Amino acid sequence: MPPEKRDWYDTPLYYDIIFDDGTVQEADFLEGAFVKHGDGKGRRLLEPACGSGRLALEMARRGWDVSGFDGNAHMIEFATKRLAGAGLKARLWEDWMQSFALPKGVKGGFDLAHCLVSTFKYLHTEKNAAECLRRVAASLRPGGLFFLGLHLTDYDRGGAEHERWVAKRDGIEVVCNTHTWPADPKARLEDLRTRLKVTDAGRTHVQETRWQFRTYNAAQLKALLRKVPELELQECYDFTHDLAAPRRFDDSYADVLLVLRKQQP
Repeated sequence: MPPEKRDWYDTPLYYDIIFDDGTVQEADFLEGAFVKHGDGKGRRLLEPACGSGRLALEMARRGWDVSGFDGNAHMIEFATKRLAGAGLKARLWEDWMQSFALPKGVKGGFDLAHCLVSTFKYLHTEKNAAECLRRVAASLRPGGLFFLGLHLTDYDRGGAEHERWVAKRDGIEVVCNTHTWPADPKARLEDLRTRLKVTDAGRTHVQETRWQFRTYNAAQLKALLRKVPELELQECYDFTHDLAAPRRFDDSYADVLLVLRKQQP
């Protein structure tokens, strides 16, 4: 049976099951780095592309005043319901990273913002990527921190890369297989395909999503950051989220996690 063509963001429960495993570790890192690299003051958080709300929920549990948005209405509905089910609140709305605006009643001056696990690479042009950074910077107070995580691209790599995860929750099993093909260095785009094999209530189906990411090596990402000088690099880590092990900002590894600080006007 051929896989069903379906955007995995339209099935937020299955998406959430796959990615939830690292949520506590990511939240621990955000809080620890906020103290280490910022002033540790304030508890107002903004999450661009909040997805299924896994981190919005975890940070709200920890006492943060959470606001966030996502471009997919299914994700926002799922996240809103799960927060309500846990007796927690967050301001969530549907919006896009390159053009978001804070809704009426939501003030800027956030203490912390984050966009992790390569979501930023959905912005396919330099213009949109820079505009997203400018809008995040405008939403932060002076001294506020923005955490940006993404995978760098090796343009000399040949052949597709494959990653596989298996996760279970409440009797549902999700097997995720993601293939990434070599990037086009001129267009700076790479093709990806994800297949989710879902076993739910005794039935199994496979759904497939295809999309493209914008690509960056370290030099390209540094060039983008220079276009938004109000965000200054404080430190670089990787996806192990180990505060005791900062990394050089270079191409010697793929998964960079940048700590950016909003400068004083």
